[in-house]
Formats: sequence, C-alpha cells, structure tokens
Amino acid sequence: MFSSLRVRNYRLFFSGQVISNIGTWMQRIAQDWLVFTLSGNDPVALGVAVALQFIPTVLLSLWAGVLADRVDKRKLLMLIQAANCLQAVLLGVLDLTGVAQLWHVYLLCVMLGTTSAIEVPTRQSFVAEMVGRDQVANAVALNSSIFNMARIVGPAIAGFAITWVGTGWLFIANAASTIAVITGVALMNPAKLFRGPAIPRAKGQLMEGLRYVRGRPDLVTVMVLMFFVSTFGITYFTSLPIVAANVFHTQADGYGLLSTLVAVGTFTGALASARRGVKSRPRVRLMLVSAALLGAFEFITAFMPTYLAFGIGLIPLGFATITFLNTANALVQTSVSPEMRGRVMGIYVLVLIGGNPIGGPMTGWMADAFGGRSPFYIGGAISAIAAVVCAVVLIRRGGVRLPRRLGNGLRILPRERV
Repeated sequence: MFSSLRVRNYRLFFSGQVISNIGTWMQRIAQDWLVFTLSGNDPVALGVAVALQFIPTVLLSLWAGVLADRVDKRKLLMLIQAANCLQAVLLGVLDLTGVAQLWHVYLLCVMLGTTSAIEVPTRQSFVAEMVGRDQVANAVALNSSIFNMARIVGPAIAGFAITWVGTGWLFIANAASTIAVITGVALMNPAKLFRGPAIPRAKGQLMEGLRYVRGRPDLVTVMVLMFFVSTFGITYFTSLPIVAANVFHTQADGYGLLSTLVAVGTFTGALASARRGVKSRPRVRLMLVSAALLGAFEFITAFMPTYLAFGIGLIPLGFATITFLNTANALVQTSVSPEMRGRVMGIYVLVLIGGNPIGGPMTGWMADAFGGRSPFYIGGAISAIAAVVCAVVLIRRGGVRLPRRLGNGLRILPRERV
C-alpha cells in the first residue's frame, strides 16, 4: 500500500503535503464560513466565491500544462507555494484587523485560483517524475489519502477553532503550513527524478496537446465524464455549509463535522485505491461504476431526514467520490506519453475544476430556489446518468466489454483498452 514511500524524493513531498493539506482544509472551511458570515448567510454569495476561485482555471490551466512541460516543475512548485503563503497571510491580516469585507475575500479568491490553476497540473504531472511510471497509480492514491486525511483533521480543527478564536488565525496557520511543502521540495535530489525530455518553446504546443487528446477516444470519454461529475455532482462540497446552516440549523462545528464525515469515506477510499495501485493497473470499469455509485449515493443522501442520517450517508458518498477521482487520474497519467503529460493534465484539470464557475453559482441558485437539499439530488441524478451514457459509448466502441458467462456459471473478464 505504501510502496511509493520507498522513493526518498516522494517521501519528502509526501511529508510536506501532510502538513500543508491540513492547513489548506482549515483555510477552506474558514473562508467558506467567513463568506457566509459577511454575506448574512447568503448561499449565492458562497457560490460566487467558489466561482471566482475557479474561473482562473478555465483561463489558465491549458497554458499551465504547456508551462509544466517546458520548465523545471520542482522550482515552479516552490514559487507557487510562496504565492499561496502570501495569499493566506493577506486574508488573515484583513480578518484579524476587522477590516475584511466581502469584496476583499472575492479578490483573494481570484488570487488563490490563479496560483491553483498553475499548481494543480504541475503537481499532478510531477508525481510521475518523483516515482516513475510503474508507481504512478500508487502515488496518486497516496496523495489522495493524505489529502483526505487532512480533510478529516482540518475541518474538525477548523470547526471548533472558529468558535474559539475566529477565522483569521486559521488563515495564518495555513500560511505557516506552506513552509513544509517548500522545504520538502527544496530538499529533493533532482538527479533522482524520473524526468521526461523537456520540450523547447515553440508555437502550436497548446493545440498539439488538444489534438493528442482529441485523437484518443478513450481520453475524450474520461474527460467528458469528469466534466459532468465534477460540475454537477462533486459540487456537494459547496453545498455542505448551506445544508448545515439552512437545513439542519447548526453552527460552524456542525459544518465541520459534516465535512469530516465526507472525509472518513474519502480517506478510506484513498487507502483502498493505494492498495489496488500496487496490485493492478487502473480499470475503466471501476471508473464507470464508481461514478454511477457516486451519483446514486448523493441522490439518496439528499433525502435523509435527520442530521445524523445525512452525515452517515456522506461516508459512502465520499468513498465513491475518491475512488472515481483516483481511478480517472491514474488512467490518464498511465496512458499518455511523458512529453505530453503536462499538457494532458492541464486539460484534465480544466474539465475537473473548470466547471466550478458554472457549478458554484448554480449550486447557490438551486439551494436558494428549491431548498438546501436540491444540489444533492439534482447533482446525483446528473452524475449517474452521465456514467451510464459514457459506459454505453465505451461498450459500443469496444473500450469496455461486458463479461461473458459460461455454462458452469464462471465468467470470462475481457481485457479493457484505455
């Protein structure tokens, strides 16, 4: 399960991420609650904050993928983390001095979104450079495990810390946590990286990446499914503070507990993915099934009558979510050529995060117009339908074949192509 940690460079990266991700989740909870407080519990304002944070992804992620293929990813990651530190410090100072206004938070959301648009495809493609192609699936799953462990710890700390000291100190804590990532990346041995050939600067490299994906029907299907699930289904993260405050009438600690219950499922799913990543290659069938289950669990959870039942329903939803995300990510990373990895991951990040400027305001609007539960049952239905449609398309193209049953009840599982 932890085979990637045998690689020293990845151990350094992993250790820094453990600390930094906890700070990131503390800031995410604090930022959502600050927006909710400054806006007078307006769900639309929360959706706007999400949209502003992810609009830069639409504008920059494709270019960021080209940049990742051109430059030293290790040095680029250190610069990005320094910028994230500055953003957190600014937000913390504004909040602690009592001068923070909603437009301040919106502006800093754009700043954070800009650095994230460059950081995510760089970090995603850097995983293969740290561990090599054979360990990519395991390393991707371990990254998710620490991300989701932080999702358990971070919101749990933030939910109670907000009631004790307010939101401002959580932004300062996140700024301090970025130092761990910068230190870990700086201590890496560049000679031990599995670097692909750096591409020289030239015209048409962005279009080259788009043509590469367009010529791969398997990648196109993954991207389409990812867009629909991330835009309409995984927006339930944005809906949690709305459900906590407007449906079940809890405070910040109630929101933090719901986020923690989601993280219990995602952390468990990430560990299961790490174990699968050692034993076998990622499977298209698993990606499709997990997407369908994500939609089904989200739809069912929407109608849970009590706070406790709703929270328990978030655990299998989190498990299915991280299984889908990890499988899709590993499928993409292990099936592309090294010199195209940065650009393909830029496209992947665009469809993963780029739908949030649509999904964020849409979630707030649905919650305002149809009630706080509506983003769950609408998003769940769309995700399940998208998974079924993509499965049918792949089966017809021969990318996924259904198992054949023999007369004695045994099954032949055909090989998948991706």
